[in-house]
Amino acid sequence: MSKINNKKDPFAERESQKYENPIPSREFILEYLAERGRPATQRQIEQELNLTTSESQEALRRRLIAMCRDGQLLKNRKSAYGPLESMELIAGRVIGHKDGFGFVEPDTGGEDLFLSPRQMRTVFHGDRVLARVSNVDTRGRREAMIVEVLERHTQQIVGRFYAESGTAFVESANQRITQDILIPPDEQNGAKHGQIVVVAITDQPTQYTRPLGKIIEVLGDHMAPGLEITVAIRNHELPYIWPDDVLLEASRFAPHVTEDALDGREDLRHLPFVTIDGEDAKDFDDAVYCVPRENGGWMLYVAIADVSHYVKPGTALDKEAYNRGNSVYFPGRVIPMLPETLSNNLCSLMPDVDRLAMVCEMSIHPTGRIMKYRFCNAVFKSHARLTYNQVHAMMEKNDRRMRERFTQHVPYLEHLYDLFRVLQKSRKGRGAIDFDLPETKIVFGKDRKIEKIVPYERFDSHRVIEECMLCANICAARFLEKHKQPGLYRVHQGPTEEKLENLRRFLNEIGLSMPGHREPVPGDYAHILRVIQDRPDAHMIQTLLLRSMSQAIYSPDNRGHFGLAYDAYAHFTSPIRRYPDLLVHRAIKHILTYKKPSANEAELVRAGEHCSMTERRADDATNEVTDWLKCEFMMDKVGKEYDGVISGAMSFGVFVELAEIYVEGLVHISALPEDYYQFDPVKHVLMGERSGRRFGLGDPIKIRVARVDLDQREIDFVLAEDVREMAAGKGRGKTAKRRNEKKPRGGRGSEAPRGRKKSEQGESVKKKKKRRRR
Repeated sequence: MSKINNKKDPFAERESQKYENPIPSREFILEYLAERGRPATQRQIEQELNLTTSESQEALRRRLIAMCRDGQLLKNRKSAYGPLESMELIAGRVIGHKDGFGFVEPDTGGEDLFLSPRQMRTVFHGDRVLARVSNVDTRGRREAMIVEVLERHTQQIVGRFYAESGTAFVESANQRITQDILIPPDEQNGAKHGQIVVVAITDQPTQYTRPLGKIIEVLGDHMAPGLEITVAIRNHELPYIWPDDVLLEASRFAPHVTEDALDGREDLRHLPFVTIDGEDAKDFDDAVYCVPRENGGWMLYVAIADVSHYVKPGTALDKEAYNRGNSVYFPGRVIPMLPETLSNNLCSLMPDVDRLAMVCEMSIHPTGRIMKYRFCNAVFKSHARLTYNQVHAMMEKNDRRMRERFTQHVPYLEHLYDLFRVLQKSRKGRGAIDFDLPETKIVFGKDRKIEKIVPYERFDSHRVIEECMLCANICAARFLEKHKQPGLYRVHQGPTEEKLENLRRFLNEIGLSMPGHREPVPGDYAHILRVIQDRPDAHMIQTLLLRSMSQAIYSPDNRGHFGLAYDAYAHFTSPIRRYPDLLVHRAIKHILTYKKPSANEAELVRAGEHCSMTERRADDATNEVTDWLKCEFMMDKVGKEYDGVISGAMSFGVFVELAEIYVEGLVHISALPEDYYQFDPVKHVLMGERSGRRFGLGDPIKIRVARVDLDQREIDFVLAEDVREMAAGKGRGKTAKRRNEKKPRGGRGSEAPRGRKKSEQGESVKKKKKRRRR
């Protein structure tokens, strides 16, 4: 011990500034215990580090508890503390699976550890634990045993209340939580059997006991209109109630732009900017204006709402916007990032009113290359609120009446379209990946009952705005890099080695190839998309290309954007609904004001991780609602037959997407014609051993709806009778034809269609429930 006792704590000065009675720093305690070579009790630590006063001993006790909570130390059964690394333990977050097992996602990254259903009984999805590797199974998968629960994440659960045979419990609506919560008789709060409730956890699960809870709120009856959104909001812990201080802060703004706000701003109110958005949009955060340059090319102006003028760092508005991370768009309802005072009024670029904006002015070469650009704080006015449908009618259908109605704006729209065509050509030239997978829209009727599910129509009017936003976003990224200003970039890296190898093997099987002697570039993907345009299996190939992609994130470390083929890319154009855009605005403003960089990079790292998380959280919540609504839509269709196309092949069956109504369900392997089926993961095919019957991605198929489980959000299909007859008779052994069926996903955005698992290409990857092969 003398060796460590003679050392000076290198962080002693920091500790003395923070605490009146400083004690050894965390770093020094970890070094001391590592050199000690064995765990030490609190009493031993006090003696060996000469902590003699009651104040220092109490401070040490609290520090040791905090270090255990943060996964730096472990307290063993003898109440002795040791460094986590020395005890071969791994700290991480629990990821639950709806089949009862789970995983530990290590805090330090790396391969997840498998948790058996027995281990999962003691924790909920989201808890932080200490675990050790207990076994390696036959597949090489590391199995874990939970040593200690560091942090309980779940305090409330939304679910369905059941009262049966004298027992009351709540079944979680979150499929990652499989434990039922027992509700004592005096904690039921008047809930009735079958209702959707919120339950507070009073006793967490242990190895020997099930979790207990009390009902604190009854949300409504099962299948009540709009309840699916309420459940998703609670399931994913989306902030949806405005704190009082946020509303008070928002109420203090004048209802219009004040004169003092115009100081130091360029006056661009004379330029005929217009907004182009969807029919039902309310938060208009971008406006555009385009004119030809005298010596060829164009001047493009993109005006973005100056949210940073109103939302200052450290304010209640800013803290809540950071907490939310982004607006969440459900079918028929929006959870905004900012109060409506700002999102739908002061910061919304409504026509014919003065608005504050950050404007990106770009000089674009006739080939589409951005030659010069500049940013400025401005005041401007939108001269018209146009919709995609209106611009489509004017510019693509040459609708005379619509052109006459907006006659003064037609010339500028024509300039925009001229520029758009050049930018599209430039996009193809640099090899950007462009998937054409539109999203579906749920159309509601009376009492929020679903009338139909239809694909969004995407016109060139949508693509015009997307190209303009791309231009402004890359200028924002270049501006940050040029001035060495730390900021958040939108980072999208290429496929992982494992996914790439699987993709190459699949492409080789179907007569396509991707270069194997080097890392892929976006142009390789773009080339395959061009080659398969007229193939009947184009939809299937696009789906697998999407699934090979990595997920886009926010990070201060610029690593480029693979999908868009940009060396640097940042989100700048939607500060009303995305917090990273607001941070980019602040960074640009700082350079414009002070002419020098300034930022806390550690804070940017945390902000990037947080905003990436809130984006995934929003995607998961909206997809949960969409899945629920599609199940509700199919409940009265059990027994009906539909044509579909196989959208996924797994070892336990095939997923089928129905034509015309855009709903997906599972044909379990037990519902396939009598045979033993082998799954080929390279070709994504189930093949019958005796019959040779083949079920693969892209194959057309006719099914009958067999079951709809609204609670589990599952739809089961069986093969239609004529398909079974074909398999048993003359059709046996034949390979089904494939068809080019566009899968409806995606939607409005500044980059590309959205999907469940967010990436810049809008990849949607569903977690499939694995069932046993027959």
